Amino acid sequence: MNEIFTVQGMTCGHCEKAVTTAIKLLDPQAQVTIDRTQNRVEVTTTQPRDTVAAAIREEGYQVTA
Repeated sequence: MNEIFTVQGMTCGHCEKAVTTAIKLLDPQAQVTIDRTQNRVEVTTTQPRDTVAAAIREEGYQVTA
């Protein structure tokens, strides 16, 4: 399933890597595309939306959508 999240607080490449790693720990096959300037994270995964959002939040970022 393809999900789009609005993620606040990503300011650098390290932030992008932290979010990507958190998602890939849940689903190693996940496809993650991040547009930091738009605060957008697009994820194709088999994991539930809430689970992915929780993983992003655990990294310290605010998920608003």
